Amino acid sequence: MKEAEKIILGIDPGTNIMGYGIIEIHGKAIKLVATGVIDLSKIEDHHLKLKKIFERAVGLIEEYLPDELAIEAPFFGKNVQSMLKLGRAQGVAIAAALSKSIPVNEYSPRKIKQSITGNGNASKEQVAAMLQTLLNMETMPVYLDATDGLAAAVCHYFQNSSNSSAKK
Repeated sequence: MKEAEKIILGIDPGTNIMGYGIIEIHGKAIKLVATGVIDLSKIEDHHLKLKKIFERAVGLIEEYLPDELAIEAPFFGKNVQSMLKLGRAQGVAIAAALSKSIPVNEYSPRKIKQSITGNGNASKEQVAAMLQTLLNMETMPVYLDATDGLAAAVCHYFQNSSNSSAKK
């Protein structure tokens, strides 16, 4: 396969599990490069979790050399403290991308689900199943956080490919 026209890193920020997915774009074809999670659950200090998120995000960027970052925006929950921690995790991942001059694009969970499944209220399992079909994945990742990160990357591709084709 020829060299990718674009590589997109998708991140589902989290303070216990951060999911990521990396795709390559070849014309209109999407190829899965990698997907996984960064397990932060054994780190008790929140600031050390943020440091680890930054380091691992930079590591992913240096390894896969993405052209763009797509990240899921925190959704508004009832627990303000959880929301604050999640926002910090997202901010650190964004800072990692910006430190390497990678453009950042943010999408709401609803927008990502809508883009992948056609239903903004789809479950994580429905999103994962659609991604498995779209990307011809033989096995599903153990953590749905990994497919959530992947979904952010695919959503970004869909949003931009439909915009560019509309302009032509």
